[in-house]
Parts: sequence; C-alpha cells; structure tokens
Amino acid sequence: MALTPQNNEAFLREVDEELRRDQAVALWRRWGRVAIVAVVVALAAFGAFLFYRHQQTVAAEKEGEKLQSAYDYLAAQDTAGAAKPLAELAASKREGYRTLAAFTQADLLLVKNDLKGAAQKFGTIAGDTAVAQPFRDLALIRQTSAEFDTLAPATVVTRLKSLVVPGNPWLGSAGELVAAAYLKQGRRDLAAQTFAMIARDEGVPPSLRQRAVQMSSAMGVDAPAGTRAPGATNAGNKGVTKQ
Repeated sequence: MALTPQNNEAFLREVDEELRRDQAVALWRRWGRVAIVAVVVALAAFGAFLFYRHQQTVAAEKEGEKLQSAYDYLAAQDTAGAAKPLAELAASKREGYRTLAAFTQADLLLVKNDLKGAAQKFGTIAGDTAVAQPFRDLALIRQTSAEFDTLAPATVVTRLKSLVVPGNPWLGSAGELVAAAYLKQGRRDLAAQTFAMIARDEGVPPSLRQRAVQMSSAMGVDAPAGTRAPGATNAGNKGVTKQ
C-alpha cells in the first residue's frame, strides 16, 4: 500500500530525527568524557586563579602593614626597630614595596653619613630593570650625589647628561650635579648654559629654578627672556633677568 504524501513526509521526519539521535549518542560516546574533563579543568583553573589573586591581595596587605610599621618606627626615631621590616621588604617580589624599602634604607645610610653604603644601595635600585624608569633615574641621581666628591667630573656628566634635557622630570636635580661637574672641569660656559636651561624649564621646582637663575647670572649668563626667580618681582631681578 503506497504512502500518502503526508505519511511519507512524517516517515522521513521520523527517520531524520532518529538519525540525529544516533549521531548525538555517538558524538557523546566519543567526546562526552573529554567535554566533562575540559569543563572540570576550566573550573579548577578559574578557582585556582581566584585563590591566587586572594593570596596575592592578602600578602600585599601584610607588606603594606609592614611598611607602615617601619615608618612608624622611623617617626619615633627608632631606626633599629625599622631595620627588620625594611630588610624583609627590600627582598620582596613586589616592585613597589621593594623599591620604597630600598630607598628608605639608603636614606638611613645617608643620615649615618655612610656615603659609600648609600651609594651602593642607590646603585642597586638604579640597576634593577624591574623598577620603573623614573625611580631608576632618581636612584642614579642620588647615587651620583652620594659619590660626587669621589667621582671624576667626566663620570658625573656621562652618567646624568641624558637626564639634563628640557622637560625631563629630573632636570633640576641632575642638572645641578652636571653643572657642578662642569665647574670642576673649569667649563664655566657649559655650567652657565646648564643653569640657564634649568631656569627656563617651568617644570623644575621653584627653589631649584631660583638657584639656577642666580648661578647663571653670577657667571654672566642671564636667564632667558621672560624668566625670573620664582616669587621675585621684576624690580628685584633687574640684574638677573632680561625683561
């Protein structure tokens, strides 16, 4: 007995659905366990990541408390008490805490007039490629300042000349050291130009700009037109600046 068009369509649909079920069962038998394992592994990895982040946060909070305790000791003039937490933080894997601790240790050595020890500590920071460049530059300046009396002027210039450019955040500090090195070399012209550069840069702190204006003027080089010692009146600087 022949099937009507409606019955034929229903039959084909049932066959198609049965084929799809067979394919789904075969696919599950082949890949089902793999899919379950993949989901479990993904969930485990995500859980491990959350746990790691939590542990990192807890560890960072502990180191923050340790740094604060060191500063509390220093505020109380107890350098011995601050030594232990600072030493522990100086070995931290976290760049920020490690750098702050190392700078503080170096400053304490300066207070003790241990210039050699301070210079070595600043040098370690300056050479640490994991530290952000602005802090490495600052450490290099502080190292050079601590060693200045024992360094050849040419060494000072070579170390810091790349920082003595307009717009550099350390122009004032590095520039003063480079200018002083030029003076030791007898190069008053280069020293005066360096001081004039410092005086010209509005990003340099006012106290450094004021010294730069005075030094360049004392060497016969007026500060650039329109520049005067910060906080001074035009009348009080006729001999220092050009108006």
